[in-house]
Amino acid sequence: MTAARVTAPARLVLLGHPVGHSLSPAIQRAALRSAAIQASYEAVDVEAAALAAALRQLAASGAAGNITIPHKEAAAALMARLTPLAARVGAVNTFWTEDGALVGDNTDVGGFETVATSLIGRSPESLRVAVIGAGGAAAAVLAAVEHWPAARAAIWSRTRARTESLAARYSGVATAAEFLADALRGADLVVNATPIGLHDDAIPVPVALLRHSAAVVDLVYRPGETLWVRQAKARGLRAVDGLPVLIEQGALAFTRWFGAPADREAMWASIR
Repeated sequence: MTAARVTAPARLVLLGHPVGHSLSPAIQRAALRSAAIQASYEAVDVEAAALAAALRQLAASGAAGNITIPHKEAAAALMARLTPLAARVGAVNTFWTEDGALVGDNTDVGGFETVATSLIGRSPESLRVAVIGAGGAAAAVLAAVEHWPAARAAIWSRTRARTESLAARYSGVATAAEFLADALRGADLVVNATPIGLHDDAIPVPVALLRHSAAVVDLVYRPGETLWVRQAKARGLRAVDGLPVLIEQGALAFTRWFGAPADREAMWASIR
């Protein structure tokens, strides 16, 4: 069998809608400069109807890059091949070109796992996790949780059918909660896997409903942290927004593209 031809990309993109708020270009350009790699990284705003055409053009040019909301799940269906992890999640946030065809992966899983375990300060064994949301980000969280020994997750979202569908996909570890309070009951870790709080000060869950011992991961990030994270910290909870996850998943993506570790310190310095 002939090995696939993989060429280090000269052009990297971030596809999403909208993408003007994203810090990914800054952190990836910092990693490229640190590694002395001559490649560009740009954010490209693509509406859903134009996603397939955009990906075809990128494949033809040998490009690579990232996918962000709301296209992660749609992009998975448009890849020529998926890694086993991306296939399990059903969402792609990282892609590259092999033999003129796009390959999709998901580094959100590893990014979340690294940050969550650091936040709780111990092995994630036997954790009870509440996941708010039922899209691609929630699936990435559950893909991490299903490998944590004796861990369980409860999912809640505003769309019951999506919640039940996601719980069925991860039936070995997850259940669909009918009410938000049911998902939060006994939760050691509460994860916001929705876009709530991305553009305003809306919060996904009132912090008064969280256990005093709970840890909070908000996959959304905003300058100065999201209001939800600030409120959780004010209540004495361990909490982190999506910025560390962004850095970690970006570093993992960089390694997929170039086969070398990313300079995480340079990535952090670019946005401080």
